[in-house]
Amino acid sequence: MHPVLFHVGSFVVPSYGAVASLGVLLALGLAQVTSRRVGLDSRHAWNAVVLAVFAALAVSRLTLIVMNLGDLRRHPRWLLAVAMVHHPLLAAVGIAGGVIAVLIYTRWAGLPLLEMADCLAAPVCLGLAVEQTAALLAGSDFGTPVTVAWAVTYTSRLAALWSGTPLGVPLHPVQAYAAIGSLVVAVLSFAWLYLPERRGDAAGVALVGIGIVVFITEIFRDWEGRGVLPGGVADAPQLVGLGLVVLGGAVLLQWRVVGPQRVK
Repeated sequence: MHPVLFHVGSFVVPSYGAVASLGVLLALGLAQVTSRRVGLDSRHAWNAVVLAVFAALAVSRLTLIVMNLGDLRRHPRWLLAVAMVHHPLLAAVGIAGGVIAVLIYTRWAGLPLLEMADCLAAPVCLGLAVEQTAALLAGSDFGTPVTVAWAVTYTSRLAALWSGTPLGVPLHPVQAYAAIGSLVVAVLSFAWLYLPERRGDAAGVALVGIGIVVFITEIFRDWEGRGVLPGGVADAPQLVGLGLVVLGGAVLLQWRVVGPQRVK
């Protein structure tokens, strides 16, 4: 595939960063629509998405720097490549940082949590779909070897350098599977906002849907560095996926908070 979108001399624009940035813009645009539907000021949706993105980037990059501080002291120029490195641990830490940032902002602004969750459900899923498209181009989060007609083979040395992608080996385009699944969940979450459901239902649908997508697509990913359980029964992202399904189910069942129905 194409880990580099284009370059001018020594200035390189990586495909992952460029396409993922497009995903953020699309999520911001969709959040302006969903915020009006749930009765939130669109400014709060904008602020929450931007804050989550910056928090995710900052936390993941700082984690990478701390984990490799000794090497970076010996080779300071490696700091220039920090933005190019992708790893499942960094993604998990970044997502956690983004979620915490949104929760803090929601509480600080005195906003209803379920409405904010409904507002961000479809935009986040859309952003994830675009992010996985970016991962497909970059070769990060790659799949297992396979001999099917739709397999993808990476040949760029930069894909191996930045993401550890095996070169010259046909792999499952698992990023495409995840992108399609996330896009379907985004459409469902968005459509759910126009049904006479209770507060939090769109968020619950998104949590269950993304949890299922994560669990299934992990079957086709390379598990190296993903926290495989003893016996190889599952990896850490699959456990997270199961957790999302349980959390989403709890939200849909309204075990703790039964909110009024949204206007039809």
